[in-house]
Amino acid sequence: MAVESGVERIFYKLEQLNQFPDFNNYLIFVLTRLKSEDEPTRSLSGLILKNNVKAHYQNFPPAVADFIKQECLSNIGDPSPLIRATIGILITTIASKGELQTWPELLPQLCNLLNSEDYNTCEFVSKYCNYITYQVLNDCSPKNRYFSFSWYLIHPVHFDLMAPFLTAFKNVFLSFFVFQYMLQRTQDPDENVALEACEFWLTLAEQPICKEVLSGHLVQLIPILVNGMKYSEIDIILLKGDVEEDEAVPDSEQDIKPRFHKSRTVTLQHEGGEGEEGENIDEDDDDDDDTLSDWNLRKCSAAALDVLANVFRDDLLPHLLPLLKDLLFHPDWVVKESGILVLGAIAEGCVQGMVPYLPELIPHLIQCLCDKKALVRSIACWTLSRYAHWVVSQPPDAYLKPLMTELLKRILDGNKRVQEAACSAFATLEEEACTELVPYLGFILDTLVFAFGKYQHKNLLILYDAIGTLADSVGHHLNQPEYIQKLMPPLIQKWNELKDEDKDLFPLLECLSSVATALQSGFLPYCEPVYQRCVTLVQKTLAQAMMYNQHPEQYEAPDKDFMIVALDLLSGLAEGLGGHVEQLVARSNIMTLLFQCMQDTMPEVRQSSFALLGDLTKACFLHVKPCIAEFMPILGLNLNPEFISVCNNATWAIGEISIQMGVEMEPYVGLVLNNLVEIINRPNTPKTLLENTAITIGRLGYVCPQEVAPMLPQFIRPWCQSLRNIRDNEEKDSAFRGICLMIGVNPGGVVQDFIFFCDAVASWVNPKEDLRDMFYKILHGFKDQVGEENWQQFSEQFPPQLKERLSACYGV
Repeated sequence: MAVESGVERIFYKLEQLNQFPDFNNYLIFVLTRLKSEDEPTRSLSGLILKNNVKAHYQNFPPAVADFIKQECLSNIGDPSPLIRATIGILITTIASKGELQTWPELLPQLCNLLNSEDYNTCEFVSKYCNYITYQVLNDCSPKNRYFSFSWYLIHPVHFDLMAPFLTAFKNVFLSFFVFQYMLQRTQDPDENVALEACEFWLTLAEQPICKEVLSGHLVQLIPILVNGMKYSEIDIILLKGDVEEDEAVPDSEQDIKPRFHKSRTVTLQHEGGEGEEGENIDEDDDDDDDTLSDWNLRKCSAAALDVLANVFRDDLLPHLLPLLKDLLFHPDWVVKESGILVLGAIAEGCVQGMVPYLPELIPHLIQCLCDKKALVRSIACWTLSRYAHWVVSQPPDAYLKPLMTELLKRILDGNKRVQEAACSAFATLEEEACTELVPYLGFILDTLVFAFGKYQHKNLLILYDAIGTLADSVGHHLNQPEYIQKLMPPLIQKWNELKDEDKDLFPLLECLSSVATALQSGFLPYCEPVYQRCVTLVQKTLAQAMMYNQHPEQYEAPDKDFMIVALDLLSGLAEGLGGHVEQLVARSNIMTLLFQCMQDTMPEVRQSSFALLGDLTKACFLHVKPCIAEFMPILGLNLNPEFISVCNNATWAIGEISIQMGVEMEPYVGLVLNNLVEIINRPNTPKTLLENTAITIGRLGYVCPQEVAPMLPQFIRPWCQSLRNIRDNEEKDSAFRGICLMIGVNPGGVVQDFIFFCDAVASWVNPKEDLRDMFYKILHGFKDQVGEENWQQFSEQFPPQLKERLSACYGV
């Protein structure tokens, strides 16, 4: 009790002293000026002052508060670490009391002190300003938050961290001071500082508030970003920008990036002829500075401009177009090259606004493909690929043919960087043009095959991609004897040269998978050795995995990518050869191997296994059917949407098996139906998975309507919504037949959501006659059941286009 009484007396005395304004002046005087006292006494005085600030600061007379703040700032470089620490705590406490708005000189002065030659001062600034910032960030006052952020402005390493916080300061952070400082630092002579500042704009561009806070600053920001997109002198040296021909120089191993195979995902075709939009976007869409592997100011500036173009869209163009004209026609190749990069960076975001200028710009860019500087030629390839969609939408002779002709010349360029850029750009053009390229196939193949004998190691791998993409794009049009004779010998030669453990097999296997699918029966003369090698790769990898699992201390884990690419090539063979693959399957143990692969711990292996199972089911079901009892439980276990692509391919395979099994599918419906219904009702499920799930549910209902129809009310709405945008095809046909049969078994199951069924029916462009008749009977049956008056009321809910289509096609 005596101790408590003593403490109480001390606090009571301190409270009494606080009644005298000069007491706090005395405390700061002892802390900062009374250097004859020992350091602990001075520090104690400062800590007492800190407590007074915490409890009574709002009552301090302005003159006292100003004196304390002035003394703190004047003594942050005190030789004593203890005194500096005490002053830091005191400043932090004052800042946390909401006084930054009345202490505007604090952070700017700290900023200036970073230039001090005194070590103690610099150490203090670096150490305590973060404390001040984080302390004030928790304050509810927007003004205090604003001032605290000034600290980030004097610490370049935090520029990119600053932007996300802008969402909390909508009005405050329109501050001229903040953005002006960042604009200055983005032009800093020290490229590291400029890069960190540029990352601020990139991060800000990704924030929802970007458009609101940045609109008024674009006129200053855009020229700065554009200027940052020029190659620096060191960039040009590293990229060997003065070397125009290097095609004979072998690649070093470090030139070649590691390649990773991407397992096959089964997708459906939409009305636009495309697969799932927005999924599977893995393309390397950077400009071609791969040699500059480090993130640099040029790349950051281009990325920021790209993202800003997607935020502001065509509103960015008034700030850009005046600059572009000067850049694109500039006599200095470095400036001209940066202008071409700018044009490519805005291609996605500003595409609509650029359309009026493209008839003039595209020919200019095609001319740039012949520029004497290799770096200009290579960036022109990339930028033109960004506008490939527009090029293909125009009459072929206007832009497509000239662009294709010049790109093919650049594929045979004497500079390896240009070869790479041209190959990649041509692959993009192939994806956009598709069958538009068929008239030029001979010319294209001559060029690509000639490149086989010209390319060094790195670009040869990219060439495989270009050939595979060509096969995907033109499909069966490639199945002509003259084309096969040109293309297959060099591919098979490379195939024979590579050993089983060579990772160059990855792109070659991917390429051959696409070629086999496109050539169909045209691949038959080459199929047996390719098939056998794929089976061997799968078998060897499984054996290595088993040895590793049993004796991990003796064996290395196998690279399962070899097995995955082999499974995908087998899928390509099954899809391309169709029934012709049956004899190959009959002479191999692929079904036994597939059973093991379907249970592999690696999701990508299972993903490719289920794709192959579906393709073999379509091509040679007689070899799959004996395994169904073993396969179906595994498929049911993999209907887990946590592994989207695995689940997608398993779902698709179940649908293919259902069609082949017919009524014999009945014992297996219970294994999969509940999971499928759960998936189709799951929020945020990717569109591809929803579509494949709907197809498979429909196919199960087609072969076993009695078993599936009772669950109709649980899936009919999302089922209809999932399939309304799928183009007419056999998969959609069988699924809709299934839904019609299920409605026949359980008509009440569709009543509540009948409008969605009507909408799905209207999505058909040209259904087969018997399917159209099924739709007709269901629609008229429903109308007759409810009566004319109720039908009229019901149909009033229809959008006009739906109402017109149902009336025209089905008379309801």
